[in-house]
Amino acid sequence: MELSHEGGRIAYDDSGNAGPLLLCLPGMGVTREMYAAVRPLFIKAGYRVVTMDLRGHGDSDAVWADYSPEAIGRDTVALLRHLDAGPAVLFTNSYTGATAVWVAAEAPELLHAVVLGAPFARVMPKPNPVMRAAVWSVGRFRPLWMLYWASLFKTRKPDDFGQLRAALSANLAEPGRMAAVRAMFASDVSVCEARMSEVRTPALVLMGAKDPDFPDPAAEARLVADRIGGTVTMIDGAGHYPHSEFPAETAAAVFAFLDQHAIA
Repeated sequence: MELSHEGGRIAYDDSGNAGPLLLCLPGMGVTREMYAAVRPLFIKAGYRVVTMDLRGHGDSDAVWADYSPEAIGRDTVALLRHLDAGPAVLFTNSYTGATAVWVAAEAPELLHAVVLGAPFARVMPKPNPVMRAAVWSVGRFRPLWMLYWASLFKTRKPDDFGQLRAALSANLAEPGRMAAVRAMFASDVSVCEARMSEVRTPALVLMGAKDPDFPDPAAEARLVADRIGGTVTMIDGAGHYPHSEFPAETAAAVFAFLDQHAIA
């Protein structure tokens, strides 16, 4: 399925079943298939699950004028209004953590709750020169991105990891895909960070205890949660993709959070 928006096409899957809507956004450099392991668990629990490819990624168009988290937020708002299924639970990961903040501040009427998995939701401290060089290289060379991506699973990889890796590498080889990744690396998230105090939607920050993208994952999770009035759940053993690495534990944490807020 696809949605035409701002001059391009956004691809998404829709389980189509009855039940509250749960919209899942992946992070940069990956596709909606990153939710393949946890998606059946959400469907079994009675949710209508929609997974969306970001601008420049997966089956969405590759070339856009804007790849910022708030631009993805506009796509998210447009898709939620297009689906017209009532307030949704928004599940994000990594880069789209900032998107979750923006959507919750911009269109709170569209949301029951937000789940920010491993969120880059604020302007991070500048890395040292060595790390800056590494980031520059990873964003420009697909093989380096694939090595970096694989390193973010810290305890176990999905059962279909080989297929997932081959499909992702093929997708990123398409014209414009790595340019989208580079644009996201260079994006300014300060616009979204500035709206943290506006968030009133129930929020869960879900973080892998071994997430290598943060010097102290638990501290980062608490910092973001405190700024948006949310709560924290740590997934033991998980890296940057808890929903892919530990789908059962991730689903259980999400269900517990939603039950606490009487969302079902």
